[in-house]
Amino acid sequence: MPVDPHTAALLTVLEQSGMPPMYEGTPDVGRAQYLALTAGVRTPEQVVPVGSTEELTVPGAEGDLRARVYRPEGEGPFPTVVFFHGGGWVIGDLDTHDNMARHVCRGSRAVVVAVDYRLAPEHPFPAAADDAVASARWIAQHVDRFGGDDRIAVAGDSAGGNLAAVVAQALTAEGTRLAGQFLIYPAVDAMGEYPSRVQNARGYFLEQPTMDWFYGHYVGAFEDAEDPRLSPLHAADLSGLPPAVVVTAEFDPLRDEGEAYGQALRAAGVEASVTRYDGLIHGFFDMGTASPAAQTAIDESSARFGELLHR
Repeated sequence: MPVDPHTAALLTVLEQSGMPPMYEGTPDVGRAQYLALTAGVRTPEQVVPVGSTEELTVPGAEGDLRARVYRPEGEGPFPTVVFFHGGGWVIGDLDTHDNMARHVCRGSRAVVVAVDYRLAPEHPFPAAADDAVASARWIAQHVDRFGGDDRIAVAGDSAGGNLAAVVAQALTAEGTRLAGQFLIYPAVDAMGEYPSRVQNARGYFLEQPTMDWFYGHYVGAFEDAEDPRLSPLHAADLSGLPPAVVVTAEFDPLRDEGEAYGQALRAAGVEASVTRYDGLIHGFFDMGTASPAAQTAIDESSARFGELLHR
């Protein structure tokens, strides 16, 4: 189907803004640009309501990390979801993804702990993965401080979906039982060749040169593109992982690898719901205010994840 008309209008606005491509600038410029496109244009009326929020720190691999706790309305206990933001491991933070975390909290009826892991190139691979695992491990060990019971899960979008998948594999291997994983258009195969990377390489918000820019800053000269901490699709054994909700977008270069991961989970005996949202693009999980179709996808997928956590 064609691109959702509201999303197409948004793409036109971005194209006509005169903003230079992110891959032509520095990481600091990219971070400022992304913040301006997200939190910078969000009005108070567009902030998704939750019961409360709390700022705190959690242990990372090499020091404390900023985190933000989102609590749903109503009385618990609730599941606890550790959320990792996207941005190619180079850009993004708690504020760019504030509404996404709120959507997961409200739509899934869960306490969400969003973790601000270290970014590349200042902290290249595997710093983000190490921080994600360390912080999620600590939250799992102190889960009673958050949701109130032992249900714990992971979630993330794009590079954050990568980290959520990495954490699910690592914690499962350590013996931690997770209730689920919510992988929103995840990056799961660094050097894989997929039709969607060619078909959607230009013109749909996330472009191939930007992906190359992200990987270049995060991975640098690291040679093993199939290391599961970078490409969780290539893990030797996917059996025993928690049930997954995987969502992809039709006009996203990451579409096919996300769906391949869902299929690989199923082949390994893992319950996996895989849904492609036609007409939408990478980043739709923060485009609900501009596109009713995106909002429907956000609501549906968050509710599906909530059903998984509360059964």
